[in-house]
Amino acid sequence: MNELVILVILALVFDFLNGIHDSSNVVATMISSRAFSPRFALGVAAVAHFIGPFLFGVAVAKTIGHEIVAAETISMQMLLAALGGAILWNLLTWFFGIPSSSSHALISGLVGAVAMGAGLGAIQLAGIQKILISLFASPLIGLLGGYLITRLVFFLVRNATPRINWFFKRSQLITVLALSFSQGTNNAQKTMGVITLGLVISGALPSFEVPVWVIAISAVAISLGTALGGWRLIKTLGGKFYKIKPVDGFCAQTTSALIILGASLLGGPVSTTHVVSSAIMGVGSADRLSKVRWGMAGEIAVAWLVTIPITAAAAAGLYWLVIQL
Repeated sequence: MNELVILVILALVFDFLNGIHDSSNVVATMISSRAFSPRFALGVAAVAHFIGPFLFGVAVAKTIGHEIVAAETISMQMLLAALGGAILWNLLTWFFGIPSSSSHALISGLVGAVAMGAGLGAIQLAGIQKILISLFASPLIGLLGGYLITRLVFFLVRNATPRINWFFKRSQLITVLALSFSQGTNNAQKTMGVITLGLVISGALPSFEVPVWVIAISAVAISLGTALGGWRLIKTLGGKFYKIKPVDGFCAQTTSALIILGASLLGGPVSTTHVVSSAIMGVGSADRLSKVRWGMAGEIAVAWLVTIPITAAAAAGLYWLVIQL
């Protein structure tokens, strides 16, 4: 089979798994707070994930496909190995219900495969710096943003009756749409970037411009994954930090949507798992610090950190195997 066809298939598999992984980010709080039924929540998120990539441009795709490695130094085998390493890690973390970062997995896999095949000189440090700032600053912003937004909401509704819970339940339909639009925009673009880079390497495109058909198939793949839902991950994000109330879900989704959309417009690929998880912890700590199960947060943080070396090593190993065949 043509290498370009294999690349597109693997990229869409990665995108599909990304949707399964990250459906938990979008709907976990609204399901746990009993705002809406699981199937309704996942259906709304899937539709919004499909629409999102068409609304907010392809800045993240250009960062992934144009600013990490020099296109003239990368081969199709390197891209295939990078996707293979990221897919293996996504499957492993999904099986064990660990909310890991698909963004970390893909970028680390790309760096590992290129470093093995073309050397460290092929990696563009300015692009890596931009990505690292986005990936590592966004959880801190999520933690602080979740805390501040929750404190503001508590102040605004300080004299409200218990009926305010109805508002926070129903308003999550709006916040989940905003979060899904932003998440679909950021995540699907990572797949678009890889496919478009493959088109450039193969000579099918003269320059790095994302075709409409690439946007469409990437949007379809991530929305299908979202529709199926990652139930293991939903349970982790929706209940293992603390018992989530409607106001918690509203504040966490609002915080996450603002951060992810802002990053997407600036071309910064972020881990939506990082952002949503840190926002949930920020929201919980705004109520009281002891409310958050920080031990669980620590376990997830360790999983995030080991993603980088493991996927880089896996992609480098896969590339070595590919060139031996």
